[in-house]
Amino acid sequence: MSDDPRPADAKMNERRRRLPRTVLALSLVSLFTDASSEIIYPLLPLFLTATLGASAETLGVIEGAAETTASLLKLVSGWWSDRVARRKPLVVAGYAIASLARPLVAFAQSAGQVLAIRVSDRVGKGIRSSPRDALLADAVAPDQRGRAYGLHRAADNFGAVIGPLIAFSVLHWTSISLRHLFLLAAVPGLFALVALVVGVREEPRAAASVTAAKRGPLLSGGLPTRFWGYLAVLLLFTLGNSSDAFILLRASQLGVSAALLPIIWAMLHVVKSATNTPSGALSDRVGRVPLIVAGWLVFAGVYLAFGRATATWQAWALFAVYGTYFGLTEGVEKALVADLVPADKRGAGFGWYNLAIGLGALPASIIFGAVWDRYGSARAFELGAALAATAAVALILVVPRRITR
Repeated sequence: MSDDPRPADAKMNERRRRLPRTVLALSLVSLFTDASSEIIYPLLPLFLTATLGASAETLGVIEGAAETTASLLKLVSGWWSDRVARRKPLVVAGYAIASLARPLVAFAQSAGQVLAIRVSDRVGKGIRSSPRDALLADAVAPDQRGRAYGLHRAADNFGAVIGPLIAFSVLHWTSISLRHLFLLAAVPGLFALVALVVGVREEPRAAASVTAAKRGPLLSGGLPTRFWGYLAVLLLFTLGNSSDAFILLRASQLGVSAALLPIIWAMLHVVKSATNTPSGALSDRVGRVPLIVAGWLVFAGVYLAFGRATATWQAWALFAVYGTYFGLTEGVEKALVADLVPADKRGAGFGWYNLAIGLGALPASIIFGAVWDRYGSARAFELGAALAATAAVALILVVPRRITR
């Protein structure tokens, strides 16, 4: 018998409140990784256009190609992680590749070299992301999924606050060049690898689960119809969701200085981080679909307003509101994937989820950049807003409010 005098219900509730060590450690890994990435990312559009002379359309090609590469690998790595006893080795390999490639932007002399480095960085992300997301789902009970993914995204976004603040501090208080600043991204990347290797403990998955995955059809077998409907709607939304490099470029046009771009980017991630976990926990109670629909409608409104903005203060306000879109959807979209797919297909399910986003990322960014160059930024943002609003309506029709698995 247990020596704990508390009632059984109280002990059960405490266990439900706790998130496993794996979730906490992976959250810390994402915090350091995003701190590394976001030292570079807010300044990359300026570096490409001002230093290397690239156009908005070239920026769209680079970002779209990088994300599409990552998404194709996310499908393969997720599927493979279902067929092996441990997912952690794939996660470690992916983070290591990205941490080594990312700081090499400091040495780039052309847009083509930036493309190669960005693609290499995203290769690492492609290898790690789906196995990591499946590992998170394996570690928690169904009624903790929203909170677990919300916490993970909150840590990720807090890292995206730290990175721009480092960049701002270095640029503001020193005379260091952008290239030397980009080299600093290697330091938090190293911390992420240490946290991953030391902090994440994974129990081998059950032999029956691995065997079932190996016997299933390649890549797409065993996934339900509702899941494919969800992905179709997600792809529609993604076609209007171009790279955030464009809203950084728009902020620059509205008068946000180069030194303040990391700060406005950090503010965005403060809002993301503050809203991720509460939104995830709320989705555990009221369902995933209402949160995602609300987030997509916020996105549509923000994009519409970005196209019509005329003042610097409006850029700051819109970035803050834009953060709530991420808070409402980032963790909740992933929790919905875990709700919809069987346990032995989680890696493949997250792989297809990430592929859908990636398949939309390349045309979304290319089309957005082309419309911007030819018709102006307002038309490009209006297109994104229209696709987001359409997808929000479609999601209500395709996916039920609650799914039990």
